[in-house]
Amino acid sequence: ALTQKGGDKLCFGGIVRRYAHQSSELKCEMQFTVFIPPQAKLSPVPVLYWLSGLTCNDENFITKAGGQRKAAELGILLVCPDTSPRGCNLPGDKDNWDFGEGAGFYVDATQEPWSNHYRMYSYITSELPALVSSALPVLPNKQSIVGHSMGGHGALICALKNPGSYLSASAFAPISNPVNCAWGKKAFSGYLGAENQNDWLKYDASVLISGYNGPQLDILVDQGGADNFLTDGQLLPESLTASASSNPLISLDLTTHDGYDHSYYFIATFIDKHIEFHAKHLLSN
Repeated sequence: ALTQKGGDKLCFGGIVRRYAHQSSELKCEMQFTVFIPPQAKLSPVPVLYWLSGLTCNDENFITKAGGQRKAAELGILLVCPDTSPRGCNLPGDKDNWDFGEGAGFYVDATQEPWSNHYRMYSYITSELPALVSSALPVLPNKQSIVGHSMGGHGALICALKNPGSYLSASAFAPISNPVNCAWGKKAFSGYLGAENQNDWLKYDASVLISGYNGPQLDILVDQGGADNFLTDGQLLPESLTASASSNPLISLDLTTHDGYDHSYYFIATFIDKHIEFHAKHLLSN
């Protein structure tokens, strides 16, 4: 059951609302924030899931990106989950900003002590959509997904691993090839096991694109050209491009924008483009 946290906030004629619930997948209390567009007062609307990056929670996007204006205009409900389980007090879960709390990496952990709680992949693709559809006026089978950085990785793998479940996918500066970058190696070693590198491949967008066999999937990616994590080799968009070029079922539109960094200023600049991209898929019959 969902519990509302605080009061509704009116925004562009719609409502920003925060929920808490006891998660069966993560075995802890979780929170997520939604934007309910004004059209939902009259009839159910499509839903767009936003997955945030490292250190973020369910409120960063809603307070910083400014996506509510375009979502209100087009009639799309936004759902913003947290980035990891919270309050589990596992050994070391608050020691690093890129592992543990705030850094769930949208995988289902197989290693102790993480495996009992760190099941963000199943939470995002199964538990959360069921909660949303039971409590909010959303259209069944009209969902898409977008994210930033670690959340861009999450958005891409959720769409690629569930053909047909998400009508479109997009990302800002995603961690595109985590098996080959420091962030990914650290997270996957901890959550999936350093010796289980075949399991890592199941959560790597560049690998999953190569093997994708489902309905045509349109993917939009925007990357800042002055992103320090790009130059540090954490994001590796070139791997995404190479994989997509060999799979005709994937249509990848990837643009690098000179001068933009990894921040929410970059996201705010291009968020309307992403919501319009998803609207083309969510609002078509």
